[in-house]
Amino acid sequence: MNFTVEYVETNDGKKPFEEFVLSLSIDNRARLFETVNHFVGLRNQGLHVKENLSKHLEDGIFELRTSFSDRIGRTLYFYEQGARIVLTHGFIKKTQKTPRQEIEKAKELRRLHKQRTKK
Repeated sequence: MNFTVEYVETNDGKKPFEEFVLSLSIDNRARLFETVNHFVGLRNQGLHVKENLSKHLEDGIFELRTSFSDRIGRTLYFYEQGARIVLTHGFIKKTQKTPRQEIEKAKELRRLHKQRTKK
């Protein structure tokens, strides 16, 4: 099974994950995409993904962890039928625990995505 990656697009045409990527330095962008590619490669090979790379948070929302030189980035995502990984948004983690507002934002973006793709 080959997984593909998509980004959530809001009703006004914004893509929160792309906005996050554009807020990063060129080096950190490259590091983020290396992490995404590594993760997808593991999933496509059917290999176990360790918790230091990806972790289930709640209600089908997962986080993908990227270590930058000076901070830690998180990309939230969910799975959709047809081996699709849908990236909702990203943020720089400032606390040990993933902030509740970020999880809720991912859930809302998932709801919007499902609503848009049903049309």
